Amino acid sequence: MHVFVTGGTGQTGPAVVAELVAAGHTVTGLARSDTTAALLRSLGAEPVRGSLDDLDVLRAGAEAADGVLHMAYGGDFSDPDAMRRRDVTAIETLGRPLEHSGRPLIMTSGTLVMPEGREFTEKDEPDPDGLASFRIAGERACLDFAARGVRAIAMRLAPTVHGPKDRGFIPMLIATAREKGVSAYVGDGANRWPAVHRLDAAVLFRLALEQAPAGSVLHGVAETGVTFRDIAEVIGRRLGVPAVSLTPEEAAAHYVTPFMAKVYAFDGPASSRLTQELLGWSPVRPALLDDLEHGDYLASASAV
Repeated sequence: MHVFVTGGTGQTGPAVVAELVAAGHTVTGLARSDTTAALLRSLGAEPVRGSLDDLDVLRAGAEAADGVLHMAYGGDFSDPDAMRRRDVTAIETLGRPLEHSGRPLIMTSGTLVMPEGREFTEKDEPDPDGLASFRIAGERACLDFAARGVRAIAMRLAPTVHGPKDRGFIPMLIATAREKGVSAYVGDGANRWPAVHRLDAAVLFRLALEQAPAGSVLHGVAETGVTFRDIAEVIGRRLGVPAVSLTPEEAAAHYVTPFMAKVYAFDGPASSRLTQELLGWSPVRPALLDDLEHGDYLASASAV
């Protein structure tokens, strides 16, 4: 399969591109710079210069491909409406050339779109007033193509996609602990975070491209919920700083932004049982706390 990929050099993208190439697929990836183009080439993919705003590039990439994997997302996080519009426009541009062809279109979302406070499944509806509600429009824009002859699939990744060279929420948390001299959690820290290793997620993306039926909503989740206090305590012990509880008001001032305080307090355990049954996906890589203990997250722990 010839796959056109956006976001192939992001948080999860390089592992996905490498997985696709290793499985015999041909990958063309969107690249915004010489640096990202070189990374794609090193992974065995062919770069195409452009960004999500270059709609002609997106359209041509989709037209030439047997399937599209859309992982890119970004913009000004102080303006979520603008990010939402940009994402929806990109998805619609990528999807139209695939209409009535049965070719796959996978968009990437996250489990933070779901309701808080209970374990949810792939069949539950996202929360329109929730923390990441700005991602819901992209899910719907993608899944709408299922009625137009596209094998449209929404992939919700855990907020923690961990592994070597992670650039996501956990490194931000560690950096804050180093800066402030405490490893913090909000309230009693019993809120639960789903997690998945990047290499397990890469396998899931490949299986989705190869097998998932139109209209599928998949959960890229290996661990249903790791308590945030456990995460903070491992970080604190490894850094040699105390793990402390913060009130929501204290957390808003402690973390990089008040939004991040809400993210770190989010209680959103997620099941992937239906995803695993549908695609025969079995996560086998290290768990999050094991990665914190033995991975590269705290290699420079002495630099507190």
